[in-house]
Amino acid sequence: MSDGLGISTSPERAAKELEEFYLDTGTQAVISCGGGELMCETVGHLDFHKLAGCPPKWFMGYSDNTNFIFPLATISNVAGIYGPTFTGFGKPWEQAETDALALLEGKTNIISGYSRFQSPEADEKATETDPFSPYVLDMEKKLRTYIHQDGKLRRADKDGEVSSSGILLGGCLDVLALLCGTQLDNMKNFNKEHGAVAWVLESCDGNPMEIRRQIWHLDNAGWFANASVFIIGRPLASWHKSMMGVDQYNAVTDILARHGVPVIMDADIGHIGPSVPLIIGAESKILARGNELSFELLTR
Repeated sequence: MSDGLGISTSPERAAKELEEFYLDTGTQAVISCGGGELMCETVGHLDFHKLAGCPPKWFMGYSDNTNFIFPLATISNVAGIYGPTFTGFGKPWEQAETDALALLEGKTNIISGYSRFQSPEADEKATETDPFSPYVLDMEKKLRTYIHQDGKLRRADKDGEVSSSGILLGGCLDVLALLCGTQLDNMKNFNKEHGAVAWVLESCDGNPMEIRRQIWHLDNAGWFANASVFIIGRPLASWHKSMMGVDQYNAVTDILARHGVPVIMDADIGHIGPSVPLIIGAESKILARGNELSFELLTR
């Protein structure tokens, strides 16, 4: 419609359309057109308890779509896919797009990370001339795995292994910190009603200080009470940046050390692609060994 501010139309109209798409019995999946900026205003007009009572279907998107996927999982108890938006399928398909379709069609229950990724600099250069350019995989993926020892998170050696499981929850930190404390925050009840949670978090716009504040905020709100592991994606705005000694790593590890669980960082999740599609709200097994990371779906 292009008659909205920051979004394509009014939040009320967008919410009505999204609800109609989701409730339509002839629709098998809803895939977001893009990441967006103000979906928080749209989802404020949705009744997630009503969505819980209808036949579940896939919703897929990432970034700002956390506004819909996270309450869908934590309020409606319906899983969603944190994966590429519809425009992402306009580029030449690579493993990430193939994996996303395989999840949508139920043809796989294991998603593994990728060996190389595209640096923000290479991404900006490539998309200047072609917004649908294939990935320029100019960087080798190197996971950072932290193990809890003596009250602190200490980096494991290059062959360190972590095996954990839990319900995958998370998404974009920019959005999650915003949802915390609102009518869409059901984490206190979710933690009471469910067991271990494997948190998957990534940042788009946050600088290192903002990431640290966001992690602190969610932690002090009790969101991480059932945490079994934290998987942290490559942060776009904070990639290889620091502020007064705070960088993308200690912004996370210093706050989360008290939980006594592993933290896996620089994972293939988020805004520095390619990123693995993940089923938020589904119980999964997570295995990290060296630079390899996999997610095995345990429930459907």
